[in-house]
Amino acid sequence: MTPKIAILMDENTSDGGTRYELGKNYVEAIARAGGQPFGLFFTPSLLANAANEFDGLLCPGGRFAYPDNFYARDWTSNSPASDRFETERQLVGDFLAADKPVLGICAGMQLLACMHGAKMTPDLVKTEHVERHDGAELSHRVLIEPKTQLAEITGVTSFEVNSLHREALVVCPDEVAVSVRADDGIIEAIELPEQKFALGLQWHQEKFCTQSHPGNKVFDAFIAACC
Repeated sequence: MTPKIAILMDENTSDGGTRYELGKNYVEAIARAGGQPFGLFFTPSLLANAANEFDGLLCPGGRFAYPDNFYARDWTSNSPASDRFETERQLVGDFLAADKPVLGICAGMQLLACMHGAKMTPDLVKTEHVERHDGAELSHRVLIEPKTQLAEITGVTSFEVNSLHREALVVCPDEVAVSVRADDGIIEAIELPEQKFALGLQWHQEKFCTQSHPGNKVFDAFIAACC
């Protein structure tokens, strides 16, 4: 049977949070990998059974504030508030408790990691003194750590990715394995080794879904884990 994949919707926080949004490439990536995508809205009380109804969860990118305790030092978010956070935290917790696959992209990766003790910076350029990572025109190389799930999935040691984030993880505890870094050391992917499949990518792999790109194997592995 075709796996049913829940995709949490995002919202237009830059325009008042008045609409749900979701890039079409997320849907396309799941469908191309063999899954059946379903969009979920920010209604925690109506999602109590989502982990029973769906075979996997994809948490997409987005721009919104996380709680202060998700950030390192005394840093706080520069992003607008959103109703998304509580729904996403509930969903991720429920799917992980059921040991069902979770794939987080950009903001989805950050929540997956920070729920397990990782810490973030709200502004890479100001706090980490690295190259810009927040431009639609930007790309960079990522290096995949050997003996990680991502190394096994992709079968390569490096490739080029897009760069569309200003926040990033800066501290990860032992239970959050760092599986990919950029050349400048920024954490670009994580995994939770205790789970069957719980991966987070900082870059937007869905934007490569119609191209030949080694990172697309992540979607194939995600859907395979949901079967």
